[in-house]
Amino acid sequence: MKIGYDAKRAFLNNTGLGNYSRWLIKTTAEHYPDNSYLLYTPKLKHNKWRDFFHAFANIKVITPASKFLTALWRSKGVVTDLKNDGVHIYHGLSYELPSGIQTTGIRTVVSIHDLIFLRFPQYYNAIDRWIYTAKTKKACDTAHRIIAISDRTKQDLVQLLGADPDKIEVIYQGCSPEFGMPIPTDRLEAVRAKYSLPDEFLLTVGTIEERKNLMLLAKALTHLKSSVPLVVVGKATKYLDEVKAYLTQKELLDKVTFLHNVPFEDLTAIYKLASLFIYPSRYEGFGIPILEALTSCLPVIASTGSCLEEAGGPVSRYVHPDDDKELATQIELVLTNTELRDHMIKAGHIYAERFKDATLAAQLMDIYKQLIQYA
Repeated sequence: MKIGYDAKRAFLNNTGLGNYSRWLIKTTAEHYPDNSYLLYTPKLKHNKWRDFFHAFANIKVITPASKFLTALWRSKGVVTDLKNDGVHIYHGLSYELPSGIQTTGIRTVVSIHDLIFLRFPQYYNAIDRWIYTAKTKKACDTAHRIIAISDRTKQDLVQLLGADPDKIEVIYQGCSPEFGMPIPTDRLEAVRAKYSLPDEFLLTVGTIEERKNLMLLAKALTHLKSSVPLVVVGKATKYLDEVKAYLTQKELLDKVTFLHNVPFEDLTAIYKLASLFIYPSRYEGFGIPILEALTSCLPVIASTGSCLEEAGGPVSRYVHPDDDKELATQIELVLTNTELRDHMIKAGHIYAERFKDATLAAQLMDIYKQLIQYA
């Protein structure tokens, strides 16, 4: 098959949709090398992702012939290139499909990550909500198959956008295999020294924004009997000032370390150095940091209310996103109950096996093959 991808995010986004795009393309190309994979991007930058797929002989990167109106090319003009290139399937990896593709005979797939802009509209301005809603609904109506990255996202698509449930397939996202690889002790200690990390610490990873709900964890610190410190890894937003003001008021700011712009190779080590991972987010499409933690052999506590139980499985612990006292209780329990902690680590690592790249790639390829078979 010739499979085309909307690869803008793969080359231009450092996190989130970029990570998903790179993971899906790389995983599929590795496990099914007989196909041709054409990556359509409106431009390339001199960044670390420019040559990310360079080693793959079955991958070709395609950019528009003109440097002008590249956004229009991605949203419409690319259809001409898809036809000329003989693409069998086109996969929009982030909510979008180009206009006019439904008249070409090319089979289409679109990935939908979440509908947070509809579930929590207060986090978005009105114009962005309108744009996100319009393009997502159009893509879902156009696509032959919709990939939701969690059961929760599938439910939201049906309930909030009226998407046809028979068109929707749930395929989870895996995490980078580096999180499951052993790291030499000297390397771990070098990272500990680099960031002045304590021997024992709580860890949370993710953009420091209101939806991620770091304040719940900050409030939980006031109820802890132990004085175990917290390490927060993530991009800062204005919400960080609110969290720091609270910690200062409670005389806890010195118990929290904030790390920004952490290189990937250091992040994998920080996970392995931590004692417990906490993900208090109010809503997610899936929750990749939870999977990264389980793969790194960390016990996990997360919030209820979205899809985090899908990522963390039955062995992880869950609390209401407004119950700081219960979060503190669960933290104390996991840190002090060695038997429980060991069980969470072992069972969590086993649960994470279901998100292996080979398994997920096979699920995706089955969808592609079905689309071609029944075209």
